[in-house]
Amino acid sequence: MSTINKCLFPAAGYGTRFLPATKAMPKEMLPIVTKPLIQYGVEEAMEAGINGMAIVTGRGKRALEDHFDISYELEHQIAGSDKEGLLEGTRRIMNRCSFSYTRQVEMKGLGHAILMGRALVGQEPFAVILADDYCVNPGESVLTQMVGLYEQHQCSIVAIEEVPHAETYRYGVIDGVEESPGIFRLHDMVEKPQPEDAPSNLAIIGRYILTPDIFEIIEQTPPGKNGEMQITDALLTQAKEGRVIGYKFKGRRFDCGSVEGYIDATNYTYQLQS
Repeated sequence: MSTINKCLFPAAGYGTRFLPATKAMPKEMLPIVTKPLIQYGVEEAMEAGINGMAIVTGRGKRALEDHFDISYELEHQIAGSDKEGLLEGTRRIMNRCSFSYTRQVEMKGLGHAILMGRALVGQEPFAVILADDYCVNPGESVLTQMVGLYEQHQCSIVAIEEVPHAETYRYGVIDGVEESPGIFRLHDMVEKPQPEDAPSNLAIIGRYILTPDIFEIIEQTPPGKNGEMQITDALLTQAKEGRVIGYKFKGRRFDCGSVEGYIDATNYTYQLQS
């Protein structure tokens, strides 16, 4: 049984880099071959032993709720046909997981989106998955690896990976001490620094395990980069107390928030399934 029972999915963003495709469709519903990004994220959480899915949505995101619900008309139409088995994966998810939803009315940054999930998560440690960071690994999933690490350290954990120095302006970037191979005790984090100001080339990607005190810290943290509530700034408060670990995960990440990363992920997954 996992020590982490809930996974939060911030999913209120507009996905403007994929317009016009995302004009009426949530970016989290963009398919990698035949499954939407959000489903891959939910399946990763399930593999980590998590069954409580909490999704922060926004206007125009109703398709996310509909995807994890019964479609009586569709199921009636394909009943008894060779298409019926194609819904087996979503049926398994619906049978095993509970889903709760809330709306982020204003887009005020990732920290704010996570804060909006407070009522869904409660006072317990929880995971966070950003669905447009699509992670794959032949062995344990990235989140499964992180849950195992949380059981040892009982503190907030962020997934990190090396990125080109020229691209640090796109990420939260960490500085810390490598306590054991791939495991860093963090003491500094900078949100989207210019390459010359970046403390390292180790960037935070869209997998987190957070302790529940993060909600109060977010509330007390002033707006940061672009006037938004940054989760990086809130985590820095914990890091200064030695309570954040950066984990250089095993696996591969595709940035499906970019068109190039999305195409690469689709090609990779199609070849894997062929």
